[in-house]
Amino acid sequence: MRSYADSRGVEIRFVQSNHEGELIDRIHEAIGWADAMIVNAAALTHSSVGLRDAVIAAAIPTVEVHLSNIYRREEFRHRSLIADVAVGQITGFGAFSYRLGIEAALHLLDKTGS
Repeated sequence: MRSYADSRGVEIRFVQSNHEGELIDRIHEAIGWADAMIVNAAALTHSSVGLRDAVIAAAIPTVEVHLSNIYRREEFRHRSLIADVAVGQITGFGAFSYRLGIEAALHLLDKTGS
C-alpha cells in the first residue's frame, strides 16, 4: 500500500491496534495532518461508539473499509456504527479494498484530476 500511495503522490500512515483507546487516540492525532482517513474498525465497527465519536470529532473525510463483505456475514455484522459518519464504505474486496479506499479518498479530495 505504501508503494501504491507513493505512486499516487500521497503520504500514508498506518495504524493497527487491537485496543480501542489506541485507535481513538490515533484518530485524534490525525487532526491537523490528515486530509482523509481510511478506517477498518474490524469487529469494533459493530460495537464502538468511541470510534464513531472519534471520527465525528476529527471532522476528517473518512472512508470505511472492510476486507470481507460484512453484509454477507452474520446478522450482527450488518450494522456499522461508522457507516453513517463516513463519506462512504468499501466492503468485500479483500486487500484490494484498501487500494479502493485510497482512490476514494483521492476522489473526495479531488486530487485525481477527474
